Amino acid sequence: MNSAHDMGGMMGFGPINPEQDEPVFHSSWEAHMFGVEFLFGGDGLPIDAQRHQHEKIPPPRYLNLSYYQKWLTSLEIRLLKSGAVTAAELASRINASGVAPDADPDLAADVLSMVMARYPYTRPAAVPARFAAGDRVKTRNMHPTGHTRLPRYARGRVGTVERVNGYMVFPDSNAHGRGEDPHWCYSVVFDGRELWGPEADPALSVAIDLWEPYFEPE
Repeated sequence: MNSAHDMGGMMGFGPINPEQDEPVFHSSWEAHMFGVEFLFGGDGLPIDAQRHQHEKIPPPRYLNLSYYQKWLTSLEIRLLKSGAVTAAELASRINASGVAPDADPDLAADVLSMVMARYPYTRPAAVPARFAAGDRVKTRNMHPTGHTRLPRYARGRVGTVERVNGYMVFPDSNAHGRGEDPHWCYSVVFDGRELWGPEADPALSVAIDLWEPYFEPE
């Protein structure tokens, strides 16, 4: 999907300043949001569909939200769309005093078990892999209206397969309720100059996990 969320390679957003000893959460509400998202992960949407919900937030709003604000906004949209809450109920809670309900140790245990659980994306291979480590591949110049894990800056570019990750659920299908449609997934390394042009740092390279449908046919 081509939208404001696909920011790789874009300029004008200011420098990235990593924090030394950065905390996991910058405020308590972010920790609460993390737990709530796991609990509502059982609303029937796979992770790919949840990511696509983030992508559908209107660009002016998306660009002014923090990371966990995006999570919250997406969840509000999903709850309203499913009918789990009404707009009036949501507005009433937003306008409430802000006092959180008492902690529920059972819910806390549920969240912890979900966080610690493994949800493998790999599936039994139905066909042999087309490529092996060391092979050169070229990505498609594609501009889908739906979800994709192929970044805009890496479309129509040539890279080298570094690793065969496995036969995995295909996000472009899974995000839209069309089934898992698994394909082989590879870690592909691109030279910085291939992505950003001859003036890029010659020591720069980028590794991206990509599925076979993203590559040009043989």
